[in-house]
Amino acid sequence: MSLEVDTVLVPVDGTEASVTAVEYAVAIAERYGADVHALYVLGETVTRSIDAGNVAEDEVVDDTNTFLAEIEALAPEGVSVDSSIAYGFSTSRKLQHPGSVILDCADDVDADFLAIPREGLRGDAGDVLEKAAEYVLLYASQPVLSV
Repeated sequence: MSLEVDTVLVPVDGTEASVTAVEYAVAIAERYGADVHALYVLGETVTRSIDAGNVAEDEVVDDTNTFLAEIEALAPEGVSVDSSIAYGFSTSRKLQHPGSVILDCADDVDADFLAIPREGLRGDAGDVLEKAAEYVLLYASQPVLSV
Protein backbone atom coordinates (compact mmCIF):
# COMPACT_ATOMS: atom_id res chain seq x y z
CA MET A 1 0.00 0.00 0.00
CA SER A 2 1.55 3.27 -1.07
CA LEU A 3 0.70 6.72 0.16
CA GLU A 4 -0.69 9.11 -2.44
CA VAL A 5 -0.46 12.78 -1.56
CA ASP A 6 -1.84 15.56 -3.74
CA THR A 7 -2.25 18.32 -1.13
CA VAL A 8 -0.37 18.93 2.12
CA LEU A 9 -2.07 21.26 4.60
CA VAL A 10 0.13 23.22 6.99
CA PRO A 11 -1.44 25.52 9.60
CA VAL A 12 0.73 28.52 10.47
CA ASP A 13 0.63 31.45 12.87
CA GLY A 14 3.62 33.61 12.01
CA THR A 15 6.08 31.93 14.39
CA GLU A 16 9.37 30.17 13.75
CA ALA A 17 7.66 26.89 14.70
CA SER A 18 5.22 27.36 11.85
CA VAL A 19 8.06 28.14 9.43
CA THR A 20 9.62 24.82 10.45
CA ALA A 21 6.30 23.07 9.78
CA VAL A 22 6.20 24.69 6.33
CA GLU A 23 9.69 23.38 5.59
CA TYR A 24 8.49 19.86 6.40
CA ALA A 25 5.29 20.33 4.40
CA VAL A 26 7.25 21.52 1.37
CA ALA A 27 9.64 18.54 1.64
CA ILE A 28 6.69 16.13 1.79
CA ALA A 29 5.03 17.87 -1.16
CA GLU A 30 8.24 17.73 -3.17
CA ARG A 31 8.68 14.01 -2.40
CA TYR A 32 5.13 13.13 -3.51
CA GLY A 33 4.67 15.69 -6.29
CA ALA A 34 1.99 17.46 -4.26
CA ASP A 35 0.89 21.02 -3.60
CA VAL A 36 0.92 22.83 -0.25
CA HIS A 37 -1.91 24.81 1.31
CA ALA A 38 -0.87 27.09 4.18
CA LEU A 39 -3.69 28.02 6.56
CA TYR A 40 -2.90 31.08 8.68
CA VAL A 41 -4.82 30.58 11.95
CA LEU A 42 -5.60 33.79 13.82
CA GLY A 43 -5.44 33.45 17.60
CA GLU A 44 -8.00 34.44 20.18
CA THR A 45 -6.36 37.75 21.10
CA VAL A 46 -6.28 38.93 17.48
CA THR A 47 -9.80 37.69 16.84
CA ARG A 48 -11.19 39.50 19.88
CA SER A 49 -9.25 42.66 18.99
CA ILE A 50 -10.70 42.67 15.49
CA ASP A 51 -14.23 42.05 16.81
CA ALA A 52 -13.84 44.87 19.36
CA GLY A 53 -12.55 47.26 16.69
CA ASN A 54 -9.17 47.68 18.43
CA VAL A 55 -7.28 46.29 15.42
CA ALA A 56 -8.15 46.90 11.80
CA GLU A 57 -8.86 43.66 9.95
CA ASP A 58 -7.05 45.05 6.88
CA GLU A 59 -3.84 45.45 8.92
CA VAL A 60 -4.05 41.85 10.12
CA VAL A 61 -4.65 40.65 6.57
CA ASP A 62 -1.64 42.65 5.33
CA ASP A 63 0.60 41.20 8.07
CA THR A 64 -0.54 37.64 7.47
CA ASN A 65 -0.21 38.01 3.69
CA THR A 66 3.37 39.25 4.16
CA PHE A 67 4.18 36.16 6.23
CA LEU A 68 2.42 33.86 3.75
CA ALA A 69 4.40 35.36 0.88
CA GLU A 70 7.63 34.67 2.79
CA ILE A 71 6.74 31.02 3.32
CA GLU A 72 5.67 30.60 -0.30
CA ALA A 73 9.24 31.53 -1.19
CA LEU A 74 10.45 28.43 0.71
CA ALA A 75 8.94 26.12 -1.87
CA PRO A 76 11.21 24.79 -4.60
CA GLU A 77 10.19 24.98 -8.23
CA GLY A 78 7.48 22.46 -8.94
CA VAL A 79 5.78 22.79 -5.54
CA SER A 80 2.81 25.12 -5.64
CA VAL A 81 1.86 26.88 -2.40
CA ASP A 82 -1.49 28.56 -1.91
CA SER A 83 -2.92 29.95 1.29
CA SER A 84 -5.89 31.15 3.26
CA ILE A 85 -6.57 32.92 6.54
CA ALA A 86 -9.05 31.78 9.19
CA TYR A 87 -10.22 32.89 12.59
CA GLY A 88 -9.12 30.24 15.07
CA PHE A 89 -11.79 31.41 17.49
CA SER A 90 -15.19 32.98 17.25
CA THR A 91 -16.99 35.19 19.70
CA SER A 92 -20.31 34.00 18.28
CA ARG A 93 -19.74 30.30 17.45
CA LYS A 94 -19.11 28.20 20.53
CA LEU A 95 -17.66 25.19 18.69
CA GLN A 96 -15.15 27.09 16.55
CA HIS A 97 -11.60 26.52 17.75
CA PRO A 98 -8.24 26.11 16.00
CA GLY A 99 -8.42 22.32 15.76
CA SER A 100 -11.84 22.30 14.15
CA VAL A 101 -10.85 25.16 11.82
CA ILE A 102 -7.81 23.16 10.65
CA LEU A 103 -9.81 19.98 10.07
CA ASP A 104 -12.53 21.93 8.25
CA CYS A 105 -9.89 23.46 6.00
CA ALA A 106 -8.36 20.01 5.42
CA ASP A 107 -11.75 18.89 4.11
CA ASP A 108 -12.22 22.07 2.05
CA VAL A 109 -8.87 21.76 0.26
CA ASP A 110 -9.06 17.96 0.10
CA ALA A 111 -5.77 17.59 1.99
CA ASP A 112 -4.17 14.15 1.97
CA PHE A 113 -1.52 14.95 4.59
CA LEU A 114 -1.13 17.50 7.40
CA ALA A 115 2.05 18.99 8.86
CA ILE A 116 1.32 20.91 12.05
CA PRO A 117 3.58 22.80 14.45
CA ARG A 118 3.39 21.80 18.12
CA GLU A 119 4.19 25.26 19.43
CA GLY A 120 1.64 28.03 19.75
CA LEU A 121 1.32 31.70 18.97
CA ARG A 122 3.99 34.09 20.20
CA GLY A 123 3.15 33.58 23.90
CA ASP A 124 -0.54 34.11 23.18
CA ALA A 125 -2.83 32.67 25.85
CA GLY A 126 -3.32 28.96 25.48
CA ASP A 127 -0.63 28.04 22.94
CA VAL A 128 -3.14 27.87 20.11
CA LEU A 129 -1.37 25.60 17.65
CA GLU A 130 -0.07 23.30 20.40
CA LYS A 131 -3.64 22.58 21.48
CA ALA A 132 -4.74 22.40 17.87
CA ALA A 133 -2.02 19.83 17.19
CA GLU A 134 -3.37 17.60 19.96
CA TYR A 135 -6.90 17.89 18.54
CA VAL A 136 -5.79 17.30 14.95
CA LEU A 137 -3.73 14.25 15.95
CA LEU A 138 -6.79 12.78 17.66
CA TYR A 139 -9.41 13.50 15.01
CA ALA A 140 -7.76 13.85 11.58
CA SER A 141 -8.58 11.20 9.02
CA GLN A 142 -5.38 12.03 7.11
CA PRO A 143 -1.80 11.22 8.14
CA VAL A 144 -0.41 13.98 10.38
CA LEU A 145 3.18 15.01 11.05
CA SER A 146 3.50 17.07 14.22
CA VAL A 147 6.77 19.05 14.26
